[in-house]
Order: sequence, then C-alpha cells, then structure tokens
Amino acid sequence: MPQRRSGPAQDRENGSARGGVPSQRAGGHDRSRVAANPDPGDVVAADPGPGAGGGADVRTPMLTPDSVGPEARPESTEPPQRRSRLTAGTLPRLRLPLALARLRERKAVRDLGSDALALIVAALDVYAGMSGDAAWYSHWLSWLTLPAMLLRRHVPLVALLITIPGFLAGWAQLSAMIALGTLARRHLISWQTAVGAALVGISRFMLWPWSAFLDLTWREHLRDVVYGVLVAGMPVAIGLLFAVRQELSTRLKELARSREREKRLHAATVRSAERAKLAREMHDVVSHQVTLIAMQAGAMQVDVRDPATREAAETIRSLSTKTLEELRELVGVLRSGVDDDEAQPGLEDIADLTQGADIRLSMDACPADTPGPVSRAAYRTVQEALTNVRKHAAGSWTSVRVVADADALVVEIRNDPPRRRHVGTLPSGGHGLLGLRERAGLLGGSFHAGPTDNGGFEVRARYPLAD
Repeated sequence: MPQRRSGPAQDRENGSARGGVPSQRAGGHDRSRVAANPDPGDVVAADPGPGAGGGADVRTPMLTPDSVGPEARPESTEPPQRRSRLTAGTLPRLRLPLALARLRERKAVRDLGSDALALIVAALDVYAGMSGDAAWYSHWLSWLTLPAMLLRRHVPLVALLITIPGFLAGWAQLSAMIALGTLARRHLISWQTAVGAALVGISRFMLWPWSAFLDLTWREHLRDVVYGVLVAGMPVAIGLLFAVRQELSTRLKELARSREREKRLHAATVRSAERAKLAREMHDVVSHQVTLIAMQAGAMQVDVRDPATREAAETIRSLSTKTLEELRELVGVLRSGVDDDEAQPGLEDIADLTQGADIRLSMDACPADTPGPVSRAAYRTVQEALTNVRKHAAGSWTSVRVVADADALVVEIRNDPPRRRHVGTLPSGGHGLLGLRERAGLLGGSFHAGPTDNGGFEVRARYPLAD
C-alpha cells in the first residue's frame, strides 16, 4: 500500500491531522500543494495548441468620459522618474527570427511541440511525486499516463480515462489536468467535459486506499472537496479560454477579409462610375468633333478640283473614320468595365500606320511571340512618333524600325528635317512623349527622344520581352 513520504510538507496542513495515524493519499502524491497554489502556467504551457501559436493581439483603445471632451482630466504631473516603465507601449516584444517564425506558423510543428511539452511536464510531475515505499501498481499506473499525452489531441476523452487510475492511486495529477483541459477545449460545455471534470474532481477528493479515506475528519473532507473543485475547474476554464480565443481570432480574420472585399468592391464601383462618366464625355464631345471633321473632309473632297487638296481631304477623312472606330472600341471597353486588351492594336497593326511614300518600315519581330503589353506599347510609340512627325515635319522622310532580340523589343522612329515651314501650329497637350516615357518605365524599359545631328528627330524605346 503506497504511503505518503514523511515530513511537514507531505502532511495535511490544516492542523487537525492525528499524530498517530500516517497520511495515506494516492501513494504519496502531494495534492495539497498543487491545489492550494494552482499554477495556470503548468496547464497552459502543456497545451498551447493552435490558438496560442500565432496571431497578433488586437487592442482597441477604450474611450471614457474622462478621456474625451472639454472636461477631460489633465495628464498626470508626476515626475517622469516616478512613473512605471512597465507600460503597454514600452513592454518589449519577443521577435523570433524569420525561420523560426515561419516554422511556428505550421500547424504540424505546433502540435508536435505541444505534445512534447505536455509529455515532459507530465513525466516531471510523476517523477517528482514518486515514493519508494508505494505499491508497485502505483508506479505502473502513474507511468502509463504518459502515452495519454500523445492521444489527448485525437481522443481526449479516452486519454483522460487512461490518466484517472494514475491520478487516483499514483502521482499523475498534471497528466489528468492536461487531458481535461484538452477535452474542454475540444468539446466545450458538453457531457464529455462534465464527465471528465467529475472524474478528476473525485480522484482529487478520494484517498487511496479506501481505509485511509474513511479515517479522515470532516474538515479534511471539506478541504478536499474545495481542492477537487479547483483541480477540476481550472483545466476546464483554461480549455474554454483557449477555445474562445481561437474562435475570436478566426472571427477577426474573417472580418479583416470581409473588409478587404468591401474595399475592393467599393473601388471597383468607383472605377466603374468613372469609366461610365469618361465614356459619356468622350462620346458626346470627342466623337462629335471627329465626326464633323470627317464630314467636312468629305465635302471638301467633292467640291475641290486640285488633286493635291483632294488627296489631303481623303487622308483627313480616312484618318477621322479610323479614329472614330478606335474611339467607339475604347468607349465600349470603358462602359463594359473590363480591360479588354485584345481589342487594343499591337505590332500587327503598325503597318497600317506607316502607309505613305515618305515612310519606310523595317520590322523584325513576331507579334505572336511578343507579350500583349509590349506589343501595345510599341504600337502607341510608333503612333505618337508619326503624329509628331506630321505635326512638326510634314513631308520629311521617316524610318520606322522594330527589332526584337533575345530579351527586348527595340522601337526606333527617325525623321529628317522638315522640308517646308509651317504656317501656324497645331494644338498639342505636350504629354505625348511624357506618356511614352511613363509607359516604358512601367514595363521596365527605357525611352529616349531628342534631335539628331542633321536637324531631324529621333524616338527610341526599348521594352523587355520577359512577362
């Protein structure tokens, strides 16, 4: 029959123990010390679980009547050296290395660490409470509770039932408490938790062997009832706390994702409204003006007899018609709210821009092998450069060169000095070349524009072909 070790720390500490009768409680495990001074860290550290493994604390400042409004209390005039330095804003936070932080985020690693910690704590509790003069079955039942620490996350009720004999007749008190905490965290307030708490409380209240339990006084029984409630209630409370914390963390993450979705939807709604407004403005203003230009050019082509003037009118009419087509496509894209990149012109359409006796095109690039953004950027570069040539150097000889090498697409437009002096200037916003430079920068390329040695002008852009 297991006997409690002699000494003042092992005897009951209510002053009513009888001097001639030795105390016999579960083979000598010291329940009074653990129950009288419960240490929540023992149970918490034994089962950190997923809820304790990650996530930042969410702290919301609470406003009180004394902290806002005109009647707010003034700040403390206490000298700084007398104030406590252990405030929420100055407490140091433990920052793990990046490799350990990523390892900690993995659930399998957290579960393995939880099992290892629970096993170590339970083994130390059994080893520290063992008594050499106890019965052999007390030792066996106590050590058999250690495998239950590996089963508690999978079958917590079975793990708790395995620890009960070792708690009642041995020294496995922490093993039973850890298993009960895991059971409460898994099943919350349920019949499994109630049964487990009752078994742990009874194991703390009962004294093994039965004859020693009957020899106790009513005061000792009353104290054991209080300790039994504490030993059974503390793991349940901690398990429920972990469950609530995990649920709160999940809800906060869902709320954050919901807010991000709301922000994206709001941004999409604002962009859609802006697109619709821009489409209306373009259709009502630009389309109307371009249509008038095309009509006037058509009328001029019919009325005039000069072949050169008639050819210029035909050019104006065809360009206006093409501009209207592109404008309608762009307005359709804006109204649909979808970035239809396939509708935008690319390398395959550059030949349409270079029709004319004074323009020579040299292309050594395959449109199918060119990324869409690069293809569209090359088209817009040639278009803007040729527009500037027609504005400032009409009739001058122009060369367009598009070459693709292993890693980049090079677009080069070069024109000779103007052959005749222009009377007046065409309206210009001055943002064409700046827009091409920004487009090249967004694609990771380079852009250069400037005069040549012979008085002409050169535009050169280089776009990487990597997606």
